[in-house]
Amino acid sequence: MSNLAFLLTQLVNALSQAALLFFLGVGLTLIFGIMRIVNFAHGTLYMLGAFLGYSLLHHTGSFWAALLVAPVIVGLLGTLFELTILRQLYRRDAHAFLMVTFGLALITGEAVRLIWGSDALQVPPPPQLAGVVFMLDEPFPVYRLFLAGAGIVVALAIWQLLERTRLGLLIRATSQNPEMVHALGVDVNLVRSGVFGIGCGLAALGGVLAAPLVTAAHGMAATAVIDAFVIVIIGGMGSFLGSLIGALLVALVQVFGNYYLPDFALAFMYLLMLLVLVVRPGGLLGKEA
Repeated sequence: MSNLAFLLTQLVNALSQAALLFFLGVGLTLIFGIMRIVNFAHGTLYMLGAFLGYSLLHHTGSFWAALLVAPVIVGLLGTLFELTILRQLYRRDAHAFLMVTFGLALITGEAVRLIWGSDALQVPPPPQLAGVVFMLDEPFPVYRLFLAGAGIVVALAIWQLLERTRLGLLIRATSQNPEMVHALGVDVNLVRSGVFGIGCGLAALGGVLAAPLVTAAHGMAATAVIDAFVIVIIGGMGSFLGSLIGALLVALVQVFGNYYLPDFALAFMYLLMLLVLVVRPGGLLGKEA
């Protein structure tokens, strides 16, 4: 393999990995930006999306149906959780949110084990994405190329939502001054519910897309929540662009670290986070404390 072919395939591979990480990070950062809640259940919602995707694929025979429906189901469950539990805690100490979302993670994880069992479940990619393409005469999985494209499309869609729509305006205004938004007659609680549901749905979307690569397994929850927090810490809590940059940086470290020094790849990711925090304690695009 030539150096140029190696570099190109690894960069596209990193871009596909960044797409999965972005779905995790942006969902978490949206929830924190609006609600100031660190959602410890984010990893288990990612895992739940993968298992729901498996069941939907099994019953419908369509990966695309699973990809569309599973995030909606998880988003609705997240919205229901916000309406029934989190909404009762907004006037409480912030530690209450940590305990409640951690409890949600435990309950969701146990529910997944009871429903689907403890074994990893294989989720095949759709037939049209199961082959390879050649990049500078080197084979590259079509599915990973699809992931890279999906990440770009979703990132642009979220950016358009936040910057060009009335809902995006309300989300940005609520994150900056919820009291003023409420004084203008907007139901801030409704905005919070919607954002929490969107964030949960994005995590599930990442889970469905990741399943053909890593299988639907219980271990993916712990890995996902660690990656999500590293991304938002690097990019800055509450920053959409920061979560995108954080996902790209973490993906590059993971891909090239796993290739050159696989035993130290995880340490490199934490070292990157440490270096960013030394230079910018609030993250690359976060607010300084």
